[in-house]
Parts: sequence; structure tokens; C-alpha cells
Amino acid sequence: MERYTNYAKQIRNLSKKYHPKRSREDESRYTWCLAFAATLHQLSELAVAEGGVSRKPQHTHCVELTRYTQELKSERKRHFHDGRRAQQHIESSWKQLESSKRRFERDCKEAERAQHTSDRMDLDNKTEGEKARQTAQQKQQAAEESRKDYVTSLNQFNQDQHQHYRTLVPVIYQRIQDMEERRIERVAEAMRSSAEAERKVLPVVSRCLDAMMDAAESIQPRMDTRQVVEVYKSGFDPPGDVEFEDYSATMRRSISESSYLDDRTEGRRHSRKLWPFIRKNKGSSPADCSHLPPEQRRKKLQNRISNINQEIQREREQRDALLKMREVYERSPQMGDADSLEPRLEEVKQSLQRLEEELRRHQVWLSDTDSRLSDLSGRRQSGGCVLDSCVCLCVSPDGSYTEDHSAELTFKSRSSEFDDDFDDEEPLPSIGTCKSLYPFQGQNEGTLSMVEGELLSVVEEDKGDGWTRVRRNLEEEGYVPTSYIKVFLDGSAKGAMTYI
Repeated sequence: MERYTNYAKQIRNLSKKYHPKRSREDESRYTWCLAFAATLHQLSELAVAEGGVSRKPQHTHCVELTRYTQELKSERKRHFHDGRRAQQHIESSWKQLESSKRRFERDCKEAERAQHTSDRMDLDNKTEGEKARQTAQQKQQAAEESRKDYVTSLNQFNQDQHQHYRTLVPVIYQRIQDMEERRIERVAEAMRSSAEAERKVLPVVSRCLDAMMDAAESIQPRMDTRQVVEVYKSGFDPPGDVEFEDYSATMRRSISESSYLDDRTEGRRHSRKLWPFIRKNKGSSPADCSHLPPEQRRKKLQNRISNINQEIQREREQRDALLKMREVYERSPQMGDADSLEPRLEEVKQSLQRLEEELRRHQVWLSDTDSRLSDLSGRRQSGGCVLDSCVCLCVSPDGSYTEDHSAELTFKSRSSEFDDDFDDEEPLPSIGTCKSLYPFQGQNEGTLSMVEGELLSVVEEDKGDGWTRVRRNLEEEGYVPTSYIKVFLDGSAKGAMTYI
């Protein structure tokens, strides 16, 4: 039972550990990610099935088997005690026989010596001879009594030996044999029960394994890679050939429209190369996403516009609800004060204005990006380019790219984001714990949602901006309002923070 419980627990932990993170939910479009998630789901089903083996009936059976084993140990102890007692009895009877035998032998030898002395005294001295005869008679009587004791002890030992080997020992061994047969039968019953429980799990295991095989067969590498290309394509054309610059002639060199150089970067012309896999700069990014290639910029702006529209819709719904509540309070003053809603209405109004302004800015940026993409498309058609550029390759070591000979924009290579997937960053150590006083819905990126009364680990104190960095587990970490939690810092961590 313990084996099933531990196995089920290990499977559950494995499935939970490798469950896709929320921060990487966009990867769910790939077939290998879907197959992996399906495999984890089947592992969870397998854990449930294995856990079912160790439920109450099996637990009760194991408890009864343990109790029965203890009873057998006590019974075995009694049987071996009876055997030792019988062995001690036969050994005592044998010692009694040996003692009577030695005494009889000694008395016979003494009687024989006394008789020999008496016969010799008759010839020399009648007085001494009479005394010797009396001694010889006494020794004869003692020898006769010893003989009787020896015969009695011999008969008793033979009787005890017959009873020991024909009755007592066979009965004890038979009882031990019966006990062992009952034990073996009970073990066999337990083995049958365990096998039956395992047999009930086998169909579930087989079904889970079939589902895992189906998930593996559903993986389509070509489709996944094409989706990656679609996500990360830049929209740029491959660069043209670099023209020959003749320094032997006193003529002004010209630069092709597709050259990587311009007048401002002449001093760095020899270092310009194609660097498609440079690591991205981890500095701050501009709000208009101008650091990205046009295609990536358009997708990023479209995603932001969609999120802003959702926030605007939520704010409008909240504003409409507050207006309706104010109308109810105005018609029925006893239900509440209408003026108490004004601060909240003003706050919602300002939030709407901010979101609408932000939406207009993003729409302007998106329009500019669309026009740039249209220009690039027009140049590709007029120039007769036969290559359909998908991934941005014209990236120099300093992270810049060139759109034409007169305009050079700086951006961070999106291809380097693949490198970040393999950067194992050590998590910040915990410096204490905190308890949430109120529920909080973390809707913005970098925040963490929590419920009232939840215990979290503190990894970074409030720096004066009203936010504290906390961690729920190794996968979930973010900022929460400091006023929403009660912090308990460790003594050593608090001293270290003070020292710094």
C-alpha cells in the first residue's frame, strides 16, 4: 500500500512541476506543447488510478494482515517455549539416569571391595573378620538400593524419552507446521488481493499510455517551426550586394541603397556584418516599440490596442454601474448618499481619459507601422525580389538594422529571445513572509493576484513605491500593494537589508 501511495504522490508532483507556466501560455499553439500538456494530463489520471489502489479497502486489509502477523508471532513464541520446556524435561530425566547409574556403579565397586576385605579377614582375625562381614553386608544392601534406583530412573527415562519423541515433539512440530501453513495461506491471499487491485489499474494505465502515444503521434515539427517563423518574421528584405569602392580613382564613392553604411557610420564600416543571433540588449524598450522590426512592431501594437480596449470596456461598465447607482440614490436618499459616489466617478473618468489617450497614441503608431510595411512591400514588388524574407537577418553587432540608405533605426534582435529561454536565472532568496490582509487581482504585467489570508514569501522589500515583491512558489512571483499585506521579515534578512 505504501508503494502505491508514494508512486501516486511522485506522479502528481511530476505533473505539477512540469505543468506549463502562465507566462508561456502563448506556446500552447504548438503541437509539441499540446502533446506535452496532454501527457501531463494523462500522468495526473494515472496518479489518480494508482492512488485508488491504496484506498480504504486495501488499507483495512493491510491492517488486518499486520495484526494477524503479530498474533502469529505470539503463537510461534508459545510453541517454541513448549519445545524448550520439553527439551529441558528430557535433559533432566537423562541427568537423573546418569546420576543413579554412576551411584550404582560406585556402590557395586565398594561392595566388592568390602567383600574381598571380609574374606581376607576371616583367615587372620575372627574379630576383625566379623566387623568386615558386617561392612560388606551394608555395602551389599547399599548397592542393591542403588540398583533399584538405577532401574527406576532407567524406566522413567525410557518412558520420558518415548513420550518426548513420539508425543510431545511431534505435537509441537505439527502445531508449528499448521501455523506456518495458515501464515502462508494468508500471505497468498494478500498477494491475490494486491494483484487484483493492480489488475484494476491496468486498463487505466493502458488507456493513459495509448493517449500518450496518440499525443506523441500528433506532434508536427514542420507546423511548429512555421508558426515560429510567422511569429518572429520581421518583414525586411534581404540586403543587396555591397558595391565595389575604387579608391584608386579620385571619385566620390557611392553607396547603394541597400548598403549597411551611411555617412554617420563610415568609421565603423569594416565592422558591419550580419549578426542574426546576437543577444538582445536588456535595457528599457521605447513605448512605441520602435526598437522592433515593422512586422513585430505591428503585432506588438495590435496586442496592446486589444488590451487597452478591454480595459476601456471594463472602465465604461464600471462607470455605467456607478451612474445607475447614483440615480438610485438620488431617487431614494435613504438607500445611500449620491455625493459619496462622485470621487469614484471622477477617478473612473480620469482613467478613461488616460486609456483613450493611450489608445490614440498606439493607433497612430500602428498606422505609421502599416504605412512602412506598405512601402516595403511596394519596393519588393518594384525591385523584383525573389526572396520572401521572413526572419530579420540584417542585424549588426550593435543591434541596429538599416531600412534604406537615409534612415537607420535601432532595435533589439527578437531572435535572441530564444537564448533567454535557456538562461537559468537563480530565484531571489526569501527574506521573510507576509500575510495578505485583503484580496488583490493582479491584472497588470508583473503583479501577482492573491486572496485574503494567504501566506506568501517576501523576496524584495518596498522601495518606496508602495509595492512589495512576493513569491507563491518557484513559478509564480510578482508585486503586490504593500498596504494589502502584513510583512514578517526574518531577523538575519532584516539586518542584512539594513546594513545594505
